[in-house]
Amino acid sequence: MKILHTSDWHLGRTLYSRKDRQEEHSLFLDWLLKTIKEQAVDVLLIVGDVFDTSTPGISSQKMYYDFLINVRNSGCRHVIVVGGNHDSPSFLNAPKVVLAALDVVVVGNATENIENEILVLNDEHGASALIVCAVPFLRERDISRFAEGMSYSDRSVKINESIRKHYQEIAELAEKKRQELQADIPIVATGHLSVMGGKRSDDDGVRDTYIGNIAGVGNDIFPTVFDYVALGHYHIPSVIKEHIRYCGSPIPMGFGEVGQEKKVFIGEFGSEPTITPVDVPLFQRLESIRGDKQQIESRLNELKKLDESVWTEVVYDGRDIFPDFSTWVNELVENTKIEVLRLQNKPHLEQLLTTEDHAESLDTLNETEVFEKLLGKNDFTEESKTMLRGLYQQILNEINDIN
Repeated sequence: MKILHTSDWHLGRTLYSRKDRQEEHSLFLDWLLKTIKEQAVDVLLIVGDVFDTSTPGISSQKMYYDFLINVRNSGCRHVIVVGGNHDSPSFLNAPKVVLAALDVVVVGNATENIENEILVLNDEHGASALIVCAVPFLRERDISRFAEGMSYSDRSVKINESIRKHYQEIAELAEKKRQELQADIPIVATGHLSVMGGKRSDDDGVRDTYIGNIAGVGNDIFPTVFDYVALGHYHIPSVIKEHIRYCGSPIPMGFGEVGQEKKVFIGEFGSEPTITPVDVPLFQRLESIRGDKQQIESRLNELKKLDESVWTEVVYDGRDIFPDFSTWVNELVENTKIEVLRLQNKPHLEQLLTTEDHAESLDTLNETEVFEKLLGKNDFTEESKTMLRGLYQQILNEINDIN
């Protein structure tokens, strides 16, 4: 059986709430369909964050369902979709009965009976060929019950224990299933979570998913019975162990990922399992330009010569104050294929913050950075700051779950 591991599509995502990514996603899905056919993939694993929000737009929904229909005609026998922290479990699960007719299995959230997350897949001859432990993003409310008055630290420990227990239990049940089948077939698991060793960038849009656990859980939560663990959540391809991998997002989520190679992984489980990375093409060029006036002008002039669509962020960090920076940049790119989506004038901002205590524009800060600025304006102990960060992250997680 040959599997293809992809994740974190984030259909419907925009760049700085300004630039639609639909064309990039459409080109990626066309490429993915072509790859599935050319590589004769048997099983497609989509490991969470199919959509960017819990209420995706009509165009994003159509893109998703059209793709699943096309996969049915590609020769791929099985598609497994697990929910991520950006996805709405109820939204993903709603059409699961209909999608089952296309050999698409959807597991939007942790099931009441964990055995429903264990899937036995057959080959073209009808013989059992692969067991998949389809574990979605594990929400706190699905895996842990907290006692009244339980401390932040104790809750964090309990969450980690619950995640470990979930994987241990499903691994034992999968091994039992394999013995019942009397077939020496591989066992693959999925996971949408933060695992230590996964790579991140400053501008990846990844939400920290567990209170008290920003650094992630250890890879030892995955029992050795798993022949491969397909991970989602982090957007940079990462090899945690040879058989435990993040494939990352198929398109750059922000300018922090400029120049990063995007990948999917193809796994074959014969006598000797092999995992092969496949590079995803770049569908829209992004460019992060930083420097003084001369450096910025030089790079923009180089991009003009390319005469191709480029989305840029331009950050001026020269020593001199440059109050008309925005006007200057816009004049430089006028009548070109360069679109400037983000401008930042660091010396000017620092001067404003120093002389007027003026807040930075919200589009340059995420919710965590805003909170950190507020923490910095108060005389809290480091212990109190740690506690407040945890409580704030808990609130964000609960808001995201509601949405």
